[in-house]
Amino acid sequence: MAEQPAGMGGVPGYRPEASVLRDIESMLRSRSLVERIVEKIKRLAPLAARRVGQTPIKIMDFCGTHEYTVTHYGIRSLMPPEVEIVAGPGCPVCITPAYYVDVMIKLSLEGVRVYTYGDAYKLPGSGRRGRDIRSLEEARAAGGDVVVVYSVLDAIKMAREDDKPGVFFAVGFETTAPATASPVVAGIVPKNLAILNVHRLTPPIMRYTFETHRDNPIRGVIAPGHVSTIVGAKAWRFVVEEYGIPTVVAGFEPVDVLLAILEILRQLAEGKPRLVNEYSRAVTWEGNVKAQRMIEECCEVVDAAWRGIGFVPRSGLAFRDKYREVDALHQYGIKELTPEEWRYDLPPGCRCAEVTLGIAKPTDCPLFMKTCTPGTPYGPCMVSSEGACAVWARFGGGGLAEEIARSLGIM
Repeated sequence: MAEQPAGMGGVPGYRPEASVLRDIESMLRSRSLVERIVEKIKRLAPLAARRVGQTPIKIMDFCGTHEYTVTHYGIRSLMPPEVEIVAGPGCPVCITPAYYVDVMIKLSLEGVRVYTYGDAYKLPGSGRRGRDIRSLEEARAAGGDVVVVYSVLDAIKMAREDDKPGVFFAVGFETTAPATASPVVAGIVPKNLAILNVHRLTPPIMRYTFETHRDNPIRGVIAPGHVSTIVGAKAWRFVVEEYGIPTVVAGFEPVDVLLAILEILRQLAEGKPRLVNEYSRAVTWEGNVKAQRMIEECCEVVDAAWRGIGFVPRSGLAFRDKYREVDALHQYGIKELTPEEWRYDLPPGCRCAEVTLGIAKPTDCPLFMKTCTPGTPYGPCMVSSEGACAVWARFGGGGLAEEIARSLGIM
């Protein structure tokens, strides 16, 4: 059963001082510590595999930054044959439906200034390569008014400086939702700026992902650290209570991820799944309650579309009626996407949906590093720095790390 996780100091809610944080950072970079953890993983893995009756044991990292850590630092190359680390739906740009990209492209070409995060700038819509305008980057090249911003506050500042109508493309998970909700609730969004709210929620997609892995189940979860700072470790209780899957909220240093893997294997070997908060230096059990209340005040939870996947129950946020004046869909008379109107929205041959759900690896896609590259992304998973395909393309997730490890005699 899940329990309230203890902090790094063994005390619930423990918050280390700055000097302690520096010591922790030094520890997390310790080579000797990494070697000890890896040795314990190799000893525990066969015991855990025998206990669960599955080889390899599938452990899913749900956060795109965790996948970056795993791939960039070659953590897969350190794993014994009994352990397989698979990427999950941790990239909000990758799962943003093509419909909303098309809406933004159209508005930008009609004289509306579109403000977007850099990660969504190259995100392809539903257009065909070479024949249509597929992204906001291409829309800008064609004369569209597109501005890359760091946050919604940048968009607010720029909108105040002139009278031009604009729309902010609000993409993200629970991590960025409070930043969108706060100025809306505070009433500081200027009248010439609207917001297209495409925020998505991670616990529902985690539940959906488990259902897609019934034939080859996920045996452990490395829960997202950034999201957990907002929703709290408590958000993942259902993973243990309903599915019996060991779950660890982890930080983003290599040691954080290795400790999470070790803890998952230990729980599997003992047959006692629990929820553990390894990232207690940033994540509490309750999370950021003020941010949660801000989101609840601004938005309601709705069924929402995920790219290449379809509608997932209660997995999105939509502005409440009292804030309709900032809703771009309302301001511009744009129809909301519905289950009846949703269509499969990945380009032909792209396997991003399977990669997102951890069913396929990026290298399983025939387009990977051929038609689809970081410089010329064809599918959405190659666009964002948190997309699994982009991470593998940049850091050798497709076997390069394993090849180097073998040449060095460490695998």
